[in-house]
Amino acid sequence: MKKKIWISIGTIAILLIIGVVYLLHSWGVFATSFKEANNDTLEVKQQPLPIPPLLEDKNPDSNKAEFEITAQEGSMEFFDGTITKTRGYNGDFLGPVIRVRTGEEVSVKVKNELDESTTLHWHGLEVDGENDGGPHNEIKPGETWYPEFTIEQPAATLWYHPHQMHKTGKQVYEGMAGLFIIEDEVSDSLNIPKDYGVNDVPLVIQDRRFDKEGQFDYELGMKDSIVGFEGDTILVNGAVNPYLEVPQGMVRLRILNGSNGRIYNLEFSNKQAFYQIASDGGFLEESVKMNELTLGPGERAEILVDFSNLAKNETVELLDQGINFMSFVVSKDSDKEFIVPEKLTTIEKIEESKATTTRVFNFQGTGSSVSINGEQMDMDRIDEEVKLGATEIWEVGNFTGQTHPFHAHGAQFQILERDGNPPPANESGWKDTFLVAPGENVRVIATFKHKGIFMYHCHILEHEDAGMMGQFSVE
Repeated sequence: MKKKIWISIGTIAILLIIGVVYLLHSWGVFATSFKEANNDTLEVKQQPLPIPPLLEDKNPDSNKAEFEITAQEGSMEFFDGTITKTRGYNGDFLGPVIRVRTGEEVSVKVKNELDESTTLHWHGLEVDGENDGGPHNEIKPGETWYPEFTIEQPAATLWYHPHQMHKTGKQVYEGMAGLFIIEDEVSDSLNIPKDYGVNDVPLVIQDRRFDKEGQFDYELGMKDSIVGFEGDTILVNGAVNPYLEVPQGMVRLRILNGSNGRIYNLEFSNKQAFYQIASDGGFLEESVKMNELTLGPGERAEILVDFSNLAKNETVELLDQGINFMSFVVSKDSDKEFIVPEKLTTIEKIEESKATTTRVFNFQGTGSSVSINGEQMDMDRIDEEVKLGATEIWEVGNFTGQTHPFHAHGAQFQILERDGNPPPANESGWKDTFLVAPGENVRVIATFKHKGIFMYHCHILEHEDAGMMGQFSVE
């Protein structure tokens, strides 16, 4: 009896601590401005938005694309006269954009020039487990990994990043991430902006903390372990406070929330509407008019923004919860007129009657005790066994006090319900990552087409590293 009493008291104490932390977090007590973090000696001037280069295909004249990626140490001048130690792919920070087509065979030479092991995970790509790049695909220092796969999914904006066991958060934080873009006949046919870097622009949004010497500060405190890492400075494509010169017309933005733990609520300073045309796994069936876009860690969205009603040299800011972190400057006439498509593509809905199994995944715990279904990640344990070709319904519940993004490898999902209600229109397409609010239950459906061992986890990287992850096999 005494043991049960002490367990109850301990549980109550933990819940009280969690509650206090979340209240303080929501009231902004933990939030620090750039100068409050002892960074007032660091200065930054507004600069043009860097555009990640397209990675060269080493074999452009065949149906097999061949790429080379090197994980390497680097350095960046985020602030005037201050050099920050970083990591990146084929460069100092972040990585080039890999662009391929549906049906294309792809091979990648991935070399690790870091002083520690890493992996390279293709987030959102439907491939077999041996080529997925999860923690089982470890690349030791000085070694090279040679994944090969065929693109078997529609046009989409995906991304790649490390997935090293217990070190994903730190390696992504240091700069290791890049976009992976798929094109197909549908994307070719749509009358939407397609001039990469001009009116079709990637925005990799991440937050960071810097110490007074201008180095990354990734020392995790209590709040970071509980709610995930959140920085006081937002980077876009690796730049602080950038601006983008845009034509006086339609612009397509491919947005990635590449942050470790921050959820963004994006809107424009002039409150103008925009149209979401794609989610994680590709185009929506119809464009969705919106004024605000919420993206959890790992989620992507493509949006169309019409700047034709703005005057030349007029500036509009992109805001997160009212805070400006980049600007758009209308600088020139548009070369072409675009109209927001009413119909984008056709998505074949997966019927619930096709599902042979329903599985339940519950987010639980906090801090170092986070788990899914009461279990923490064990590389030697398979948590779920899925039959190859099976269609399944997964129910994801949240029994914690904060919102978690759920991500699974090797498949794209369709959201059936959120607490018994249909998903919002901008979540009606393909999703590989989706937010689950406290107390919420989200039902999704997918067909598993590739063999291997795959991960499912919270995409708050500090939670993933702490064990809020499991693995399933498809055979």
